[in-house]
This record gives sequence, C-alpha cells and structure tokens, in this order.
Amino acid sequence: MGIKSSTPYGKDYGGCGLVGIIDRSGRSVSGDMIVSSLTSMKDRGNGLGSGYAVYGAYPDLKNSFGMHIMYNDISARGPVEELIKTKLKLVLAEPVPVKKIHAIPDPPQFWRYFVDPPATIDKTDEDGIDDLIVSVVMDINERIDNAYVVSSGKNLAVFKGVGHPDAIAEFFRMQDYSGYLLLGHTRFPTNTPGWWGGAHPFTILDWSIVHNGEISSYGTNKRYVEMFGYKCTLLTDTEVVAYLLDLLIRKKGLSLTAAASVLAPPFWKDIQEMEPLKKDYYTALRMCYANASLNGPFAILMGFDNGILGLNDRIKLRPLIVGRKGDIVAIASEESAIREVIAEPDDVWAPKAGEPIIVTLKEDAKH
Repeated sequence: MGIKSSTPYGKDYGGCGLVGIIDRSGRSVSGDMIVSSLTSMKDRGNGLGSGYAVYGAYPDLKNSFGMHIMYNDISARGPVEELIKTKLKLVLAEPVPVKKIHAIPDPPQFWRYFVDPPATIDKTDEDGIDDLIVSVVMDINERIDNAYVVSSGKNLAVFKGVGHPDAIAEFFRMQDYSGYLLLGHTRFPTNTPGWWGGAHPFTILDWSIVHNGEISSYGTNKRYVEMFGYKCTLLTDTEVVAYLLDLLIRKKGLSLTAAASVLAPPFWKDIQEMEPLKKDYYTALRMCYANASLNGPFAILMGFDNGILGLNDRIKLRPLIVGRKGDIVAIASEESAIREVIAEPDDVWAPKAGEPIIVTLKEDAKH
C-alpha cells in the first residue's frame, strides 16, 4: 500500500534513553516513578518521540485484550470498529483519557477497545486466539488508512507520541496509572521519521519493546517475519523486534534465553571453542534462525506478562545498566536513571555484551 503517513520532521542523530522497572512481588509501581526515571534522561531524546508501557494497568478487565488505537483521522474509526466487531467480541470502547497541553498542540485521537474472542472459537485454543488478535492488528495497520494499533495485550496499556517524556506523560495522564512492570523510552530518531506511530514502545499481544540503537539487518528481519504473516508498517526498525520475539517465543516455542541467543548470537569463532553439546546447540540456533539475528548497535528491553528481558548487542555498542533493591529491579541506559527511583540500590551492574538479563515475577506474585 505504501507509506500511510507523512512527517515534517527531518533526520537527526543521537542516542535514545530507555528504562524498565519491575516489582517482582507483583505490587503496583506508580506511573510517576517511570516518568521520573525517564525524564532524568531527557537529554537522550530530542522531543520527537517518547512512550510508556504499563503492565497491570487494567485489573478490572485483565482477561480481555486491550487494543489502544491511534487515529490520525477520526474518519478511520468507523472501518476499524466494523472490523473489530466482525472478528471479535467487543466488550468496551472508549476514548483514552488525555489532557490538552501547550506542548502537544495537534495530537491524533486515541481510543481503547477491550475485546474477547468470538463465541465460535475454541476458548482452550490460546494460540489460535492469539493468532486471531495478531491478524486483526495486521489488518488495521496495513489496510485502514490513518489508523494504527498502539497495543493489543491483556492488562497492558501503551501510551506514546511525539514529545518529551514529561509532556507525553502529562498528555496521557500517566499519574493515573500503575502496574507491576513499566517501560519507558525517550527517542532520538536517526534513520526513521519522528512521528506518533514511530514512537516506542512497539508491541504485539503481551510483548512490548523499547530500543536504543539501529537494526542494520532490518531488511532481512522484515522479510523473514513477513513470511509468517506479520506486516511492518510503522516506518521504523524497532517494530520488527516485537514481531521476531512473538514468532520465536510464542510460535516457535523457544525459551527467553534461546530467543535472546537468536537475536544476539555468539560469534562463530566463540562457538567453535565451546564444548561439543553447547557448540551443536548454538550452531543449530544460528543456522535455523539466521534471518532473525539482529545486526547493528542496540540495547533493548522487552516486557512480557511475567517479566522483563534486557539485551545488548554482541559488542555492547549501547549502554545498559541494572539496579536492584529488594523486589524492585530497574534496567536503564544510565545509572542515574536507576538512582532516580532507587536511592540506595543493593546492587548495580552492567551486563556483558550479548548477555540477556531476565527478571520475572515471583511464583507467588499476584497481578
């Protein structure tokens, strides 16, 4: 169909800032906390994109899929709602509450739809239900002009747009939300346009991604995921990472650790020096999923319904720091962003290049 949106913003260079905060006990963390942490890295962005993901945002509707949809033109709302009602059971539709502010003069409109699978589908077929939600997201993004799905997971809310972290937080009233896991991102676009749909996080189902860096393998990765029905329509390289993780973990059945090893695999020279079983394992991963490997400098945080994963590229060209105090774990681009919300952490460390940091909820956590 071609590009669906134009942007007046030019090409700039710099580095993004990202942060993730999780309470492993399942207790809610205030939206103000992630805003404070992210805003402390405001100079890592340039005002062309910021965003937040909140896991645990909709406890009263946690069993329904929550679809946040951005309308560049409200005339797209009719076709979107017709598509949703045709394929899904609509539980609730309402505008996303926002606050008019001077810093964001002409925003798109945002609506949220809580949906269940139709009565005709087998409720025990979780993968089939997820595939249906993914197909609806792809249909809206690809086929309906001026409409883009911002998020589509259960008990997950994503808020993003063009603006600095504090402005986006004020616009979407982040102080009204809390969750057991929160992600934040401030953007400094390099090779992709700074527009509302291109802000981070990028999501599909319960997966959400924030990213600092550049995916130079985007063309290969894009062609690979599109073989499985995903469509990259949001004009930025990060979108493909969300789809890769859904494909590798949900569809292909890889563990989080294995998926991380696909995205940032060991170098061949290092694999050759491994003991035989380990060598065979990593050789198989590299050969089977070569087109899913990410090239270029990157640091990513991936949120999912049970935790968070942090990952650097194989030579650590982008920063990533971890801090912990009790059940609270924060991962960020800068240690200062961690200390903004954890004044005296028990531990602070920098993961090695290509080393995944996986933090999950405790087994008895309620969320």
